[in-house]
Amino acid sequence: MKSPILIAGPTASGKSEIALQLAERLGGEIISADSMQVYRGLDVGTAKPTAAERARVPHHLIDICDLTQAFDAAQFARQAKQAVAEIQARGRVPILCGGTGLYFKAFLEGVGEAPPADPALRGELERLPLATLLAELLARDPVTHERIDRQNPRRVVRAVEVIRLTGKPFSEQRTPWDAATGPRGTPNPRFVALLRSNADLQQRINRRVEAMFRGGLVAETEHLLQHGLAENQTAMQAIGYRQVVEYLGRPARTPAALAETVELVKIRTRQYAKRQLTWFRRHGNPTWLELRPGEGLGAVAERLVRQMNTAN
Repeated sequence: MKSPILIAGPTASGKSEIALQLAERLGGEIISADSMQVYRGLDVGTAKPTAAERARVPHHLIDICDLTQAFDAAQFARQAKQAVAEIQARGRVPILCGGTGLYFKAFLEGVGEAPPADPALRGELERLPLATLLAELLARDPVTHERIDRQNPRRVVRAVEVIRLTGKPFSEQRTPWDAATGPRGTPNPRFVALLRSNADLQQRINRRVEAMFRGGLVAETEHLLQHGLAENQTAMQAIGYRQVVEYLGRPARTPAALAETVELVKIRTRQYAKRQLTWFRRHGNPTWLELRPGEGLGAVAERLVRQMNTAN
């Protein structure tokens, strides 16, 4: 039975292509660990693998739910583990690839003792200002307040929801990541996180965002608004879609307004990439793989294969 390989890292770092190259070299199949690629229709803005890429290598946990459906880390963990078992039964290598840290955590160690969502309470909390929720979180669970992404309303709402439902701090209901990945300070050779210089990553992000707008992000968002995008609090957190929705709500959709939106998406994406890197540095013990500007991703995959063979 072939152990899973985990490929993590910030957006636009090259994870998807490296995972494809690895899968072709090792006889693998890819499991997406991306909280937005699960939704049908969120294609351009999530850099979802193309039909050609999916023809090269089988992909799993992409396009598995509609915008009207809820999807969370617990569901991901269950379905990812099932996909891993099926891939291994075929004698192939499962490769988890994505940038959603919480999904990796849920896969490796489960989701702890936190209760399922309460629709009534969730709706009440989602109507509160983020500042109000953060103040409650600080008062009732300063540990989580310090660690959580305070710019992500969905995560903050969930933390406060769990505290209210259980009466216990959210931080006490989560097991330490290190229990799943080995002793602190000992990297896991099959859990790889990609690293690029700030300048290189910024250029890649800028090119990706520009390509998304050229590829029809505005038209895609207009279409999705007719099929429940605005009502899905999770999907509305997706960078790109949220900013385009705001642009579409402007009284005048001028070229200048669109240019401002493009620049705003670049800024928000760079900020998100920074938070992703911080998250993976604080949680778990991946093997960090530094990528050089212009380095062919096929060569990176070969380097990874050699490192894993040496470790084994």
